[in-house]
Amino acid sequence: MGKIRAPAPGSANPVASRRELGLRLRSLRTKAGITIEQAAQELLVSPSKISRIETGHRTASLRDIRDLCNLYQVTDAKRRQLTALAEEEREEPWWQPYDLPSTLATFVGLETEAIRISDFEPDVIPGLLQVAGYARAIHENTFERLSDPAIARRIEMLQSRQAILTRKDSPADFRTVVDEAAIHRVVGGPAVMSAQLEIAIAAAELPNVTLQILSYKTGAHPALDSTFIQLDFADPAPSVIYVEGLAGQLYFDRPQDVQRYEAIFKRLQVMACSERESVNLLKKAAAEYKRL
Repeated sequence: MGKIRAPAPGSANPVASRRELGLRLRSLRTKAGITIEQAAQELLVSPSKISRIETGHRTASLRDIRDLCNLYQVTDAKRRQLTALAEEEREEPWWQPYDLPSTLATFVGLETEAIRISDFEPDVIPGLLQVAGYARAIHENTFERLSDPAIARRIEMLQSRQAILTRKDSPADFRTVVDEAAIHRVVGGPAVMSAQLEIAIAAAELPNVTLQILSYKTGAHPALDSTFIQLDFADPAPSVIYVEGLAGQLYFDRPQDVQRYEAIFKRLQVMACSERESVNLLKKAAAEYKRL
């Protein structure tokens, strides 16, 4: 898939550390037989603060960790582990140099830790498969266009993200369903599209990548008005649904929401072309672009 810069080994991921810390604190609270409301009352804080810490939506201070450990009667060994996680939350993440908005930074942190990624794209080639020219053309045509240096940083960051598909240590399982419209939409010109589709074809050969095209012939389907990505993690971390659009970015992790999107994605996989048929469609389109 070309030269891709991977995050340095051991690079900090505060998003992952915060989620793991929250999961451990929730487990300890449950084991202690204490409700969120009781914990909040003891610490003189709001129940929402305890809930947001446990779900990874809020950073826990070292004082929070101390007070919760005292309340849950945590052993010294576990107390040290929790404190270490809280300190990791404050380390500079590997994506810090790219100056990302907070919502995108959260997604990058989650994506880095995911063991399985399910991506439905109705209009464009998935970001994890995009070549630089294709990504640049998208950025250059956004409503609020970034500066050229900022676009260059976003593309460099994108290439770093793509390393999760080819890393030696447990590459992520990537499943994507792409609407046929994406391979016919000329983003960046014929030469860019030819290169882009060749990369997609090469990626489809990876054992951890499943790429399917949703043909025009399919007609209506359950996700006509949506684009979404499901991120699955090692147990016991809950899955997260990421939805992006002009209105912004949304995250869902309630079990009922995850189950709904997961069922829709499985339905799309059934309706889409097989992997072999999809690659043939990509090869045909790539050949057509080369003739232009």
